[in-house]
Amino acid sequence: MPRDDTLAGVDSQLADTDRLETHYLESGGTDRTEREGETVLFLHGNVSSSRFFEDVMADLPARHRAIAPDMRGYGDSETKPVDATNGLGDFAADLRSFVVDRDLETPLVLVGWSNGGGVAMRYAIEHPEDVAALVLVNPVSPYGFGGTKDAEGTPCFDDYAGSGGGIANRAFVSNLADRLRETADEAAPRKLLRTYYVDPTHEFDAEREESYLTGMLDTATGDENYPGSATDSDNWPGTAPGETGVNNAVSPKYCRLDMISEIDPEDKPPITWLRGDSDQIVSNASLFDPGTLGRMDELPDWPGEDVFPPQPMVDQTRAVLERYVDRGGNFEEVVFGNTGHTPHVEVPGDFLDRLEGVLD
Repeated sequence: MPRDDTLAGVDSQLADTDRLETHYLESGGTDRTEREGETVLFLHGNVSSSRFFEDVMADLPARHRAIAPDMRGYGDSETKPVDATNGLGDFAADLRSFVVDRDLETPLVLVGWSNGGGVAMRYAIEHPEDVAALVLVNPVSPYGFGGTKDAEGTPCFDDYAGSGGGIANRAFVSNLADRLRETADEAAPRKLLRTYYVDPTHEFDAEREESYLTGMLDTATGDENYPGSATDSDNWPGTAPGETGVNNAVSPKYCRLDMISEIDPEDKPPITWLRGDSDQIVSNASLFDPGTLGRMDELPDWPGEDVFPPQPMVDQTRAVLERYVDRGGNFEEVVFGNTGHTPHVEVPGDFLDRLEGVLD
């Protein structure tokens, strides 16, 4: 069902595409004959929903049409299994079906945050002619999440141990499954929202915090969704990716987005890379990466820097985007100070200024 609690100027709607019943938020001009600006698609990250973009959509000038769909298994969209062996392909195909079903005017501006940044890259690789510009907000590395050790995305082990569904915090998954808004343990969704989604110094408006928390709790859990299945491994830390679920879809075993640099130069959309300088989720020392936790003595039997260092996620993204430039594209990197994983929530004014710069 559509929501009845959206911010002023933002509508909640449903689209029944040939792949997925998709819930989405929409703001701005919908009449093509009157609209002067771009159509913008906002793509949320893991354990989140379109709610995380609602404030920005409410403030975006009405000359732009802004749309934020909930991806499969998130928010108020239909839950369907995620085939991880195709990387982020299910999400990109769902998005394509949504664009066609809604008859959206192309080329579009894609704004992808975290895992949504990976979906935006995958969509641009497959449909570059439909993308006017890419805005990547603290995006997942082009080499996925976990289990790689250098700027070229070299796996630590042949079976990609240390990535996939098995590295998720089981207590956190349980709290999500039980939709616990209030819990005192360290894996409480509210604690992760306050500590890791944003810079810990950030203070939420109470009402907006509840909406973001709802966006986290509206996550389908299990082997087919978040975090996904796992297989045992003889390699540290003892778990390798399975074949279903979100965290496996961003395992480097299946998720390879570095081919974005291979888009034909004439079709390469300009890329703006926005990130927070204190991001603890996607960084060169992510606190969700077994390599970082091993170095901190939080995971036993860590084999050391030579075998399993922290994944240099930021360095990997920069290396791929520099190759993108070498092969005929262009990108700009913008770093927000005292900002964590969600610049659009933490510094919405600065974020909106940068986004309007892309749109205008």
